[in-house]
Amino acid sequence: QVQLVESGGGLVQAGGSLTVSCAASGSTSRTNAFGWYRQAPGHQRELVAIMSSGGTTTYADSVKGRFTISRDNVQNTVDLQMNSLKPEDTAVYYCNYRALTLPTRVYWGQGTQVTVSS
Repeated sequence: QVQLVESGGGLVQAGGSLTVSCAASGSTSRTNAFGWYRQAPGHQRELVAIMSSGGTTTYADSVKGRFTISRDNVQNTVDLQMNSLKPEDTAVYYCNYRALTLPTRVYWGQGTQVTVSS
């Protein structure tokens, strides 16, 4: 099992910045993907940004140029720096960890609320 502990999030005005962080512990895998999804009310959960243990990153088109994902493979942490926030970024942000050594395992954090006021 992998445990995920999220921190950060909160309320910010449009144009502001926030950082959400996640720490993984337990049976982590050297080969993994670690990142963030979000879910707004009435919408499906969607990928925000994810980074592999090899450094490959994927961003949603809606956040490219505004959000930056970074990770520490020794500490097993991932940060999502969110700049130029928009009201449409309001959602619950979920940390996601995928252990890619077979069998593949997927874990989710409990979620942290990000609210952007206009």
